[in-house]
Amino acid sequence: MSAIEEAFGHLASYRKCVERMRAEWPGFAARRYQRLQQRLSDTAIEKSAENVLEDLFTTVLDWPLADVLLQEGRADVVLSRAGFKRLVLEVKKPGSLIWHRPAVNKALEQARRYAADQRVGAVAVSDATMLYAADIANGILRDRALVALDSSQAPEALWLLSVHGIYQRPPVVAVDLDVALACNGTAIVNDTGTGALLHPKYKLGMRCFAYVGDAGDAHTWKLPYLLADGTPDAKRLPKAIQCIVTSYRGANVGIPRDASSDVMVLLAIAARELRKLPCQNPSTATAYRDAHEFLEQWNLLSRVGCCSQHTSSTNDNNRMLKLPVE
Repeated sequence: MSAIEEAFGHLASYRKCVERMRAEWPGFAARRYQRLQQRLSDTAIEKSAENVLEDLFTTVLDWPLADVLLQEGRADVVLSRAGFKRLVLEVKKPGSLIWHRPAVNKALEQARRYAADQRVGAVAVSDATMLYAADIANGILRDRALVALDSSQAPEALWLLSVHGIYQRPPVVAVDLDVALACNGTAIVNDTGTGALLHPKYKLGMRCFAYVGDAGDAHTWKLPYLLADGTPDAKRLPKAIQCIVTSYRGANVGIPRDASSDVMVLLAIAARELRKLPCQNPSTATAYRDAHEFLEQWNLLSRVGCCSQHTSSTNDNNRMLKLPVE
């Protein structure tokens, strides 16, 4: 049984929607293939991807056509129910996001700015081949779903984007975009593009900060912890951790109290990538020990993918689940 089925299988809305998804998927797959085979101009081919997504939400899923708003503000697609906007979707040309993590990051930054303008709490990006969605919680992205739209069967995670699934909190899972997008071992570069918003002091994009107060105002981005290429910044990371646990050099970084645990999870995941957590390196620096203790007190170590250093390796089953492209 999958994590999604285990969490929501008791809901009639889940069972009904999954049944619909499975029944409608072959027809959707055929129409998607036909649309993507058309020889079109660059503008028209992006529109064809938009049509694929509209078809996905209204036939495979259960959104009424009137609730799938196209070109709402600056957003390509907005999902709205009873006048309440649930999700902003940025659509790119077919195939432009898969294999290309920097393009995904750039599209997500666009979606977050449009969502901030419209006060929407969830974003998604898609190129009609992959679809990634996330909630915006406490200034950071919280994974919702990552699915392949070229799969032979309807991905179960699509239910989390349905009329009744969009407001449910998904199971705690980790979406490893670098793996899922099959980065192929190629380097991740700083693909900011023309007009990309950068922090005025650090000259970094939104994704390099652990907390984003307002996606459209770079002055509200706090705690830089990634380099421009998306890898952890070994110099800034411990300082960012200390800002949460001990207020680094007395600095008041202005992060809401409710956001501190989510921010620490992000920072600890970066520390894990550098193999700096105590469960990886017993002689690690104080900042990383403090991060580990902070998460242990809040029972959040499982979200980082490591067990308590005070418990046996049997706690390995608490590691974060990976959400593969289905």
